Amino acid sequence: ILHSDRGIQYACKELVQEISKHKSIIRSMSRKGDCWDNAVSESFFKTLKVELVNQSHYRTKQEAELSISEYIESFYNTKRRHSYLGNLTLSEYCELSIKI
Repeated sequence: ILHSDRGIQYACKELVQEISKHKSIIRSMSRKGDCWDNAVSESFFKTLKVELVNQSHYRTKQEAELSISEYIESFYNTKRRHSYLGNLTLSEYCELSIKI
C-alpha cells in the first residue's frame, strides 16, 4: 500500500500512471485535513528509522532490504515492547489474547 497525503506530487497523472503499472501496489490517500489517517504507519517508520536505519550504512539495496526485514521479523514483531500493547511484545500480547 502506498499511502500519501493529497500533495500534488502524489496525485499527478504521471505518478498515478506509473503506479498503475504495478498490480501489487495499491494507492491510498488521506482524507483532506485528517492528519491521523496514516499515524500508525508514520509511527512505525519513525521507529524503524530511529532504531535501525539512521544507525546503519547500507552498500546495496539488497543489504538494506535484508536488514530491515530481519529487524521487523526478528526484533520488532517478537522482542520489542510496544507501549500501545501495555508494554508487552507482540508475541506476549497474542498469547495473552488467546487465553482470554
